[in-house]
Amino acid sequence: MFELAARLIAAFYAWTHSYSVAIGLVAVVVMLIITPLTLKSTKGMLEMQRLQPEMRRLQAQFKGDRQQLNAEMMKLYQEHKVNPLASCLPLLAQMPIFIIMFRAMHGLIYEVNGKFEPKYLNHSSELYTSLFGKSEMKSFGLDLALRPMQAAQENFAKGIIYILLVAALAGVYFVQQRMVASRTVSPTMSAGQAKLMQYLPVVFAVFQLFLPTALVVYYMVQAIVRIIQQYYITKRFYGNDNSLGRQAQAASAKARDIAATEKQSKKDTPPSNEPFQSKRVTPRKGGESSQVSRRPQAPGKNRTGSLDRKKKK
Repeated sequence: MFELAARLIAAFYAWTHSYSVAIGLVAVVVMLIITPLTLKSTKGMLEMQRLQPEMRRLQAQFKGDRQQLNAEMMKLYQEHKVNPLASCLPLLAQMPIFIIMFRAMHGLIYEVNGKFEPKYLNHSSELYTSLFGKSEMKSFGLDLALRPMQAAQENFAKGIIYILLVAALAGVYFVQQRMVASRTVSPTMSAGQAKLMQYLPVVFAVFQLFLPTALVVYYMVQAIVRIIQQYYITKRFYGNDNSLGRQAQAASAKARDIAATEKQSKKDTPPSNEPFQSKRVTPRKGGESSQVSRRPQAPGKNRTGSLDRKKKK
């Protein structure tokens, strides 16, 4: 798989003779491949959101019976033909892609004695011959083999361009996440969790400071394509009031109201005024033990039910 990724970059380089453009085209191809999974994932997530009021009802009905609750949930999913794992498909697909691209990029700039000896490439390819024996991977004035933090440490005035590239990537990630968050309503997510999810991609962008700039270019192009993808998703699933996305938003809002009502009702429920009744066990003669009756005794009677001898006299 590493060879396939490297050779795909080599094919685009032979056509464009630009490292950045070749890497960007690979990012576009990868996004086009996983777009069907993204659309399927989005549809599955919206269908799950549309079922949230019913799910809240089941959770309240079978609160103390986890096994029965799971059975009823699975029955609900089957009735509506919903796959609860569908939303994980793009993530499952992108994780191996991330590893493959990471290894492929590092393979292209593999160094021996300070000089490149690219891996995973045919030695007769233009990309191999353009990199072999070199110490830089220049494209549009940037050395794609350098890490942004490394470039800033070597020469801050020169490295500021690399830092700005990472900052631009963080901005693109932020815009992308805002687009997703603006149409997603979760009844169980707090405001703090929503903020965390919003800024998490920005934190991921900061890690790009320690990766080769070639990978920063790859993720930048990928993030831009993902924004275009989100525009398409918004138009397809949120186009009118009867669309799946609008129905999911209404259901999520309803489920959130139900959750708020349940929380308020618990606060308004007065505590029980029943006296605490002990189940203390007292020993009998002969080592036996008996449980003290919780039924109040009639006045004038002892524990055996006989009249008080003093009153009898």
